Amino acid sequence: MGRPRAFDEDQAVQAAARLFATRGYEGTSVDDLVTGLGVHRGSLYKVFGSKRGLYLTALRRHLDHEVLPLAAAVAAAPGLAGALAQAVAGYDGGEAAGLLMLSAAEQAAEDPEVAALVGEGLAALDAALTRALVAGGGEPGEATDALAAVLGATVLGLRLRGRAAGAPPPAGAVLAFAAQLTVSHPPQQ
Repeated sequence: MGRPRAFDEDQAVQAAARLFATRGYEGTSVDDLVTGLGVHRGSLYKVFGSKRGLYLTALRRHLDHEVLPLAAAVAAAPGLAGALAQAVAGYDGGEAAGLLMLSAAEQAAEDPEVAALVGEGLAALDAALTRALVAGGGEPGEATDALAAVLGATVLGLRLRGRAAGAPPPAGAVLAFAAQLTVSHPPQQ
């Protein structure tokens, strides 16, 4: 009979998600994971199979616990301004975009499993923003879906710029951009 696992798997996955969100996949070594998670190398490999296995588990957890709940909150927010404010607050001020953004930039092009998980997160944000646009009077369809994708990309792009600059641009920039878009290019009715 083997020894019982000496670490909490969910806590380890959560800590790994934070490490990957901070350093990226390539910038996080197995030694970093062993140290940061407080687990033995053998335990890490036994439970997750590999660094990539832990990464995929961490990304899945990140989607389930951060990204998808935020998308649900965005979808439930009152009006487009409320939805965008919720998205900006969650993605700029929260953890919801960290690992998602790095995974999109660093691994999605090379790893179909990562691409599928990133796609799921991005689709959830787009669907939430589409719902807000339709609730505000837009007609469901390609034009509304395209506008939602542009707004989602703007929110995430500001998060990415903020990471590079050390602070995100003001959240009001997204709201002003959305107002300008909806005035100059309202969803087709």
